[in-house]
Amino acid sequence: MSGNTFGTIFKLTTFGESHGVALGAIVDGCPPNIPLTIEDIQEELDRRKPGQSRYVTQRKEDDAVEILSGVFEGKTTGTPIGLIIKNKDQKSKDYENVKDKFRPGHADFTYQQKYGIRDYRGGGRASARETAMRVAGGAIAKKILATLGVNISAGVVQIGDIQADKVSLADTANNDFNFVDTDKISELETFFQALIKDQDSVGAKILVRINGLMPGVGSPVFSKLDAELAKAMMGVNAVKAVEIGAGANVVNMRGSGNRDLMVKAGFLSNNSGGILGGISNGEDIDIYISLKPTSSISQKTTTVNKDNEEVDLQVKGRHDPCVGLRAAPILEAMAALCILDQVLLDKGQCFNVDRDS
Repeated sequence: MSGNTFGTIFKLTTFGESHGVALGAIVDGCPPNIPLTIEDIQEELDRRKPGQSRYVTQRKEDDAVEILSGVFEGKTTGTPIGLIIKNKDQKSKDYENVKDKFRPGHADFTYQQKYGIRDYRGGGRASARETAMRVAGGAIAKKILATLGVNISAGVVQIGDIQADKVSLADTANNDFNFVDTDKISELETFFQALIKDQDSVGAKILVRINGLMPGVGSPVFSKLDAELAKAMMGVNAVKAVEIGAGANVVNMRGSGNRDLMVKAGFLSNNSGGILGGISNGEDIDIYISLKPTSSISQKTTTVNKDNEEVDLQVKGRHDPCVGLRAAPILEAMAALCILDQVLLDKGQCFNVDRDS
């Protein structure tokens, strides 16, 4: 299987399956002498792990990470960092009834077509459980970016037709939905009670904000910063759309309103989302990511099996009614991996450019 490595200089390679022995990652290209502890990584993993509220999957995983290499006396050595998380709460028997059937909305059919074999236990490599290692690698990237004054945060701005009227990323840690508008929590609780009763799922939109990135990062033409960020976001399970800045709303705007005017103090607006010509302009980079509803729901349906026969299907197991609720730290991690890689690429080519002059 190809496509398991992300990045050019700062690289993350992940391995492992949802119901396998463990998940693992190799982080290569990390600068040396960066203070790093297990706690730095675990803090981010704890934000993502399942079973934290009644509105997410009840699979119980500690997601306890181990650092196998690349760190000595509390600092990175510049050598590959090996990370591993042992799986503990697999219930593979829940998937026995789908081993010969293709679940609608999942990668079962496409994996079978591509590889001639698939791991039916929770989706195997296609499971969102793989993203735990992205969060682990992203935690290292975030630690490095923080030394440069770059901070990345995220929160849910829409679930179904419930939209935030205000955005406070600081409030996301204070509610079960990671929602940016606490005035909507009561409405969301009522909505999810009905959703769970209906054995259904719903989509969500997440805002990822990158603050403090210096201007000049990114490249024009084929490697635009927004294109690289879009690739990073689209590589996350269930993501179906990515918008930068004003995003799809630009179709309703005129040029006179869309362009971000400049004065001595800086930009008067940020419709560009912090990126011009594929290069950062120093403003906040705002990315909006839309995720589809969870495909695994317990409602009975029909599908086809590996012999292309129409059969009945009822999916068992423990699944999120809205994958967006746990997506924020995953998307933050991918943004961090992408931005750090782009910063290092910029330092490699433009080390002699004085941007303060």
